[in-house]
Parts: sequence; structure tokens; C-alpha cells
Amino acid sequence: MSTSSPLNELLATLLERRPFQKRGEREGAISDLCLALLEDKTEVSGLQTARAILDRYQDLEPGQLIDFFTFLNDDLDVDADAISKLVELYMIENSASNFKQLARASEPHRQELFRRLNEVSGATAELVNMRADLLEFLKENPVLGRTDFDLVHLLRSWFNRGFLVLRQITWDTPASILEKIIAYEAVHEIQNWDDLRRRLHPSDRRCFAFFHPAMPDDPLIFVEVALTKGVPGSIQKVLSDQRETLDASEADTAVFYSISNCQAGLAGISFGSSLIKQVVRDLSHELLGIKRFVTLSPIPGLGRWVEKQDDKNMLEDKANLKKIAAHFLLEAKKPDGKPYDPVARFHLGNGAIVHMIHSEADTSGKGMAQSGGAMVNYLYDLKKISQNVELFGNNDTVVASSAVRSLAKQAARKIPTDPT
Repeated sequence: MSTSSPLNELLATLLERRPFQKRGEREGAISDLCLALLEDKTEVSGLQTARAILDRYQDLEPGQLIDFFTFLNDDLDVDADAISKLVELYMIENSASNFKQLARASEPHRQELFRRLNEVSGATAELVNMRADLLEFLKENPVLGRTDFDLVHLLRSWFNRGFLVLRQITWDTPASILEKIIAYEAVHEIQNWDDLRRRLHPSDRRCFAFFHPAMPDDPLIFVEVALTKGVPGSIQKVLSDQRETLDASEADTAVFYSISNCQAGLAGISFGSSLIKQVVRDLSHELLGIKRFVTLSPIPGLGRWVEKQDDKNMLEDKANLKKIAAHFLLEAKKPDGKPYDPVARFHLGNGAIVHMIHSEADTSGKGMAQSGGAMVNYLYDLKKISQNVELFGNNDTVVASSAVRSLAKQAARKIPTDPT
């Protein structure tokens, strides 16, 4: 018979956490504390040391931060000589015992350090922030990529899709989370609380976010959705404070008009694909009248690409802007054969097609600068997503509507070979 009870569990939680919330309980340099944590055999002492390391980390100055990451990178690296000897031994005899020794030696000590740090309450968010700091130093110190690789390896495991929770963000969501939605919006700036209310409260608007149980009040990524009749071609109309609200039951199109990643420390760990697929499933069940799922997306790579062309005034050519944008999305490629535009790579990689292109679709300063105001609809045809994913993944095939292909052909004769 179980002896546990809600009171016992509560007391156990309090007893476990109470000693580890004080700062400065463990003395010594942060590197010495890390080494001590790796040697620690007791749970209580280990948690106390881990908490001290995380607290000490918060007080490090920039110069001390680079020293700390260098310590992780060099002092807690693998022993290459030991691995080499174990590889030879395993080649002679691939026994379970030899395999275990090789596997242990092949894992840098910093990975175990990160695991032990993550056992502390609230540490997951702190390690995400630690990686954000590391990324800043990585630009000028690429050798730290070894430490970044290990941290990303663990974060991908900890932030596995199975652990993520989808929540709808509404006007009734706690203000502390709504404030973060305003702060994290990266595509179309939210001007104020009234602007946020217009994106959340009307019956033809939705917002969904992924959360992690270890960071329940901090969204990882969120998507804003407009329910419309027909496919919109202007973000001004979607976000207008003068528009008429549509009853959700009358909508035939769900428009994903903004997707924002919230945690800099989780860069490179993709949630967008899972978020879109989950929202599509949920909206399909909620609103049977929705027949199309499209985006209204910026074309952020267009401006950079135009700068590489001979004609610097292409974005100002309003009569041909749609043709130029179509050519760019279908033909401009990176050296690896993938589309030059990052948003295109994301949506095409998830099985969407280039559906329609619009000029004067984003007349904000940002929109004009990055694409001359052009925007694009990517269409998610639920029956063809798997097929499109395979075509793009295997052959870099950009699937597009006949209208977009026609526009691209009209522009091809006027644009020089891409110097990309």
C-alpha cells in the first residue's frame, strides 16, 4: 500500500527546495564549483552546489563569462587519447563492457555538468539564457562551438515536442504572459494594449503558443491567426483597426500572419513546424468551414538579394515587383541549393507551396525596406503536404502555383544571373 499523500508530497517538495534558494552558500570560483559538482555523490549537496553555480553565473561580468565558457570548452572536453585507445579496444572486441566505456569517454564532462545543473528547480530557463549568452560570444569565438553543440544536444532532448504544451492566448490570459507576447512579437510590432486586444479578442482572431512545463509562464513560440473570407493580400487590412469583425463560423480561410520565436537561447531548435501542424489540426476540428490554410508572409531575403544585383532600383519598380519577387522565391538559391529566403525555406520545408504574391502588402518602414512592400501567401494543402515535403527535402523542389510560375517567367528575362 502506498504511504504517500498530498501533504507528504508537499512537505517533500518544500524540504527538497528550501535549502537551495540562498545565494552564496558555497564559496570558491565557479570553475571549482563545477568540478566539485561533477565529483559530488550526494543529492542534497549536489543540488546545493548546482544552485550556487547558477547564482554565481548571474554575477559574472563579460570577461568572466568568456573565461567560464572557455573553461567548459577546454577543461571539460573529451580525452581524445583515451577515446582512441578505447576505439582500438572496441574494434578488437565489441563487447557491451567495451561499448559502455567508449560511450562514457565520448561524452564531454560538460554534458553531465549541464544535466546536474538542470536538476535544480527553475534551472531549465537559466540554461536557456546561458546558451543565449554563449551565442553572443560564439560569433567571435567559433571554437566555443563544441560547448554550444553539447548544450543544443541536451536542449533538443529537454524541449522535445512530446514535452511541449499548446495553449491558446486570449485576452483573459494572465497579463504577465500578454506582456511577453507584446515584447516577443518579431514580425509585425504590437503598438500597445489596444493593438494586442485587436489581435486576440475578436471572434475572427486566434493566437496559439507552445509552453514547456519547466517554463510555464514564458512562451517558446507563438503564431497569430486571422480567420477570413478569401486569401488576404495586405497586412494593413488584416491588422486595420477599422475592419469589420467576421463571425468565425463564416470564415473559409485561416491565415497565419505572424510566427515569433521567443527564446534566443533556443535558436536552431525548431518548434514552428510542430506549432503550425497542431494549430491546423485544432482549427480544422473547431471550425468546419475552414477550407484553406495559408500564410501572409514577409520576404525578408528579397532586399538583401537585390543588393547583390546590378540593378539597385528593382524594389522601386512597382510595375514589376511581383514578377521580381516570384523569380526570387523560385530561382534565388544558396550554395546548398535551398532557397535564399529564410521564410521560404521554413514553409517549403514544411510542405507548403508558393501560392500568391502581392505588392503594396506591407507598407510599413520595415516592410518597404526588406521587400519593397511585397508579401507572399504560402498555402498548406493538407492532402499534398507530405508529397511537398519529400520533393523539397530530396530535390530542393520549390512547389508553386501556376500564377506564381507565370510571374517568375516574365521576370526571368530582365534579371541577371544570381551572384549568390
